[in-house]
Amino acid sequence: MLLGKPSDISSSEITPRDDYFRYLSRRRFLKGMAATGAAALGADRLAQFAVPQAVHAETRLQTVKSPLTTTGEQLTSYYDITHYNNFYEFGVDKSDPAKNAGGLPTRPWTVKVEGKVAKPLTFDIDDLLKLRPLEDRVYRHRCVEAWSMVIPWVGYSLSEFIKQCNPLPSAKYVQFLSYFNPKVEKWSYEDATIYWPYSEGLRMDEAMNPLTLLTFGLYGETLPNQDGAPVRIVLPWKYGFKSAKSIVKVRFLSKQPRTTWNDQAPNEYGFYANVNPNVDHPRWSQKTERRIGQPFYAQRRTTLMFNGYSDQVAYLYKGMDLRRDF
Repeated sequence: MLLGKPSDISSSEITPRDDYFRYLSRRRFLKGMAATGAAALGADRLAQFAVPQAVHAETRLQTVKSPLTTTGEQLTSYYDITHYNNFYEFGVDKSDPAKNAGGLPTRPWTVKVEGKVAKPLTFDIDDLLKLRPLEDRVYRHRCVEAWSMVIPWVGYSLSEFIKQCNPLPSAKYVQFLSYFNPKVEKWSYEDATIYWPYSEGLRMDEAMNPLTLLTFGLYGETLPNQDGAPVRIVLPWKYGFKSAKSIVKVRFLSKQPRTTWNDQAPNEYGFYANVNPNVDHPRWSQKTERRIGQPFYAQRRTTLMFNGYSDQVAYLYKGMDLRRDF
């Protein structure tokens, strides 16, 4: 089984974050020393091995363990998760979001709900944080660019939020719109073909699947700005671009919504975007992936159908021609 039962994940088996970083830092430092020699390691590389500063009380989240978690895989380091990512509003290079997202205003923050609902609603971020107990969930993350990570997220099933929205029976899809302010995200012009704000969407049954996570943190802390603070969606069986960041609006719709990457290049980025090693991207293979942070000899690995979550989500696509799902 890919997802552990509660008895499989006792609290004694979870490495404390600070202990994990001390172990990881020493392990990666020694590997770097052996591979390149201490004299060859520059200041930037040494900084990657450094133990992060202590977690501040205001960023720590109270969490509970979840049965909906991936077990048996080494976590990607906090440094890599927060310094190698896509958030095009803050630049097109992997390191740009970490450098440029500091000005994202995460308080005050509200999420508006509209469309096919009993009545429009507005949720304050602090109310969302208290809506349900926050769960620790380790998920594999697979980017459409053929790299991957293993990330310890914090949140609860999106279905719990959807129940509070009282969608009408005519609501068949959910659309997510991200924060956009060109005065804050002034790097967004670097790719002039993208129309902002960023939009993503799901079928209602996908949104209600227990794996779909309304996400507020990672590694037990609030989300860093570059990873989609203060609230985002995480869909572990889909390519990463489906997981909308910094959400400010949720729309319930009767028809499939337009989404950013599907609009920009429908021949390369499908609406469903399920991880599928049997369907290559037009410009590269999806059969294998590169695991960020792993030693060079261990980076390449075989990509799994639905990113390894077939038992939990394959039923959603029964009868569909998955060869057409990019």
